[in-house]
Amino acid sequence: MIQDEIKSVEEEIHKTKKNKATERHLAMLYCKLGKLRDEAEKKTRGGGKGKGYTVKKSGDATATLVGFPSVGKSTLINALTNADSEVAAYDFTTLTAIPGIMKYKQASFQIVDLPGIISDASVGRGKGKEVLSVVRNADLVIIILDAKKLHHYNIITKELHDAGIRLDSKPPEIMFKNSMKGGIKVSVTVKLTHLSIEMVKEMLRNYGFINGEVIIRKNVIPEEFIDALLGSRHYVPSLTIINKIDNLSSEELGRVRRKFPNAVLISAEKEWGLDELREQIFRKTKLIRIYLKPHGKPADMNEPLIMHEGITVRDLGVKIHKDFVKNFRYAQVWGKSARFPGQKLGINHELKDEDIVTIVI
Repeated sequence: MIQDEIKSVEEEIHKTKKNKATERHLAMLYCKLGKLRDEAEKKTRGGGKGKGYTVKKSGDATATLVGFPSVGKSTLINALTNADSEVAAYDFTTLTAIPGIMKYKQASFQIVDLPGIISDASVGRGKGKEVLSVVRNADLVIIILDAKKLHHYNIITKELHDAGIRLDSKPPEIMFKNSMKGGIKVSVTVKLTHLSIEMVKEMLRNYGFINGEVIIRKNVIPEEFIDALLGSRHYVPSLTIINKIDNLSSEELGRVRRKFPNAVLISAEKEWGLDELREQIFRKTKLIRIYLKPHGKPADMNEPLIMHEGITVRDLGVKIHKDFVKNFRYAQVWGKSARFPGQKLGINHELKDEDIVTIVI
């Protein structure tokens, strides 16, 4: 079983001390681990036997609810959206992926209720393959825990990691340039404390990279380097919520807060904490609202364009019309990104949430 092989290699890596004599052996182990995880991930993406879950994305962002059976996902999605997900106090109530739409701050969020994840989901136990294949396409992963079963957090995050899903991180700053000859050249712009140049070269050779240059701009660990080599990982933000806090004493609630200081604490059944949850979903997906103001007319404050943080006037214009860039003269902006109301700004100006924009062409 792949999971057993992965565990065996992980244990050997943990037992092997890093020094000059073990560098090559460690490089081989990390490559073997990467290939095993890649194999497990491909099986996840390929799905299992029978009917899989194909969820057509809709709305401005998609968030998936990931948790163990009977943690309260169905109750929560019914409270947040217009979905109709069966609710019962026993495991595996939800047997298909059920999407619903949550409206908040004039944006639409597709929230997907998935069957409960279980240990070894990444290698197909239960409905693990189908569940994780949907998670890979999400803009946000919401991990939902039972307030009395917090140990499930480590199991869930490990299953996601083994399926090639990287939570709250960005792709490693590593560039690969192939060439026809000359061997392997490794260029680094930072001090490497987890990898030696020889380990890097050994891992590259193990993956068939014989000639070319590798540029490393971040002090990466071996697993991150393998991730960059494989190039098939999915990087996504996450949000942890802890449900059923109505079953806790004040002392237990305090312990939960200390253990998960950044989690949103809720009771889906009693609808406690849902306003904070909606706000955190909005923030984590990094959406912003841009209101358009026709020249000489009032702004349309009812239907903003929903876009992502970091967008510029150019990005906004391209979304409005394909010929925007060549005809652009200037933009007038009212809001957080302008120094004063109606400031005239250029095409590369970065917009902020709730900016009002007039584009002059």
